[in-house]
Amino acid sequence: MLDTTDAALVRELQRDGRVSYQQLSDLLGISREAARARVQRLLNRGEVRIVGIVPPAVAGIEAVAHVSLDVAGPGAPVAAAAAARRASSFVSCTAGRPSVIVEVRVADSAALDEEFAALRAVPGVRGVEVFRCAELVRDAYSPAVAGARPAAVPRLDGTDRRLLWLLQADGRAAFAALAERVGLSQPATRARVLRLLAEGAVHVTGLVESRAHGVREAAGIGLGVLGPVREVARAAADLPGVNYVATGHGRFDLVCGLDAPDRTALLARLEGVRALPGVARAESWVHLAIVKESYTYDLPIA
Repeated sequence: MLDTTDAALVRELQRDGRVSYQQLSDLLGISREAARARVQRLLNRGEVRIVGIVPPAVAGIEAVAHVSLDVAGPGAPVAAAAAARRASSFVSCTAGRPSVIVEVRVADSAALDEEFAALRAVPGVRGVEVFRCAELVRDAYSPAVAGARPAAVPRLDGTDRRLLWLLQADGRAAFAALAERVGLSQPATRARVLRLLAEGAVHVTGLVESRAHGVREAAGIGLGVLGPVREVARAAADLPGVNYVATGHGRFDLVCGLDAPDRTALLARLEGVRALPGVARAESWVHLAIVKESYTYDLPIA
């Protein structure tokens, strides 16, 4: 578990992953050297990663689906095969009727069909059920709620895309290091990065390892809804522990992700979602092993 100062540092890094050590010093009332040492320790231990999150629309991602795989035999080999696919952003082995859960993010419906065909062809898969996302109402690491889309998708050239690709891997990379990689001067690189941040092409944030902030249990729940779905979605997004909410079509009207410090708290949070006005049907699953969780996209230069 993080101590009080580390937890405060993490909150600031989640707001702005490129916040300076001097700003952290001023905000937390510790020395600049102490702020640097604490951040470096968190990074070295793997408790926090500073990455650039690119909104799906900026990366050309327009089709998102939540896929439940019914598996004959062990689920782990199927999960490993699903995780090996670039389009899979989240893969888990679960305790529930679907043995494996996969989230797929791709450019369009045709690419989505290709992913479904590939998942059906994995040895051991005997059934696939799909929830096609219409809107991401809450996504823990997206720079915006309700669509995770800038007001206007910025126009990017090859250098912009290289910078976004580098920031996805290391959100705190120094301007000098970025400049060397993209072949620009340091002032020109700094201006580009600041423009990309201002335009919403990337949001640099801290990804916290779950156990570092007391998360021991994770689950998902799919809902059938009577009445306006988005009202239920907004209500779910405001509940404690709910880190993901998507509306859509198919197996459910709404899918939520939750986390909690223990099994008792997880049950209470699931019950809170089930009790929302308008919920007519609910099916939940517990994530026993998260095999893949990725927030980066391929960003072709051309």
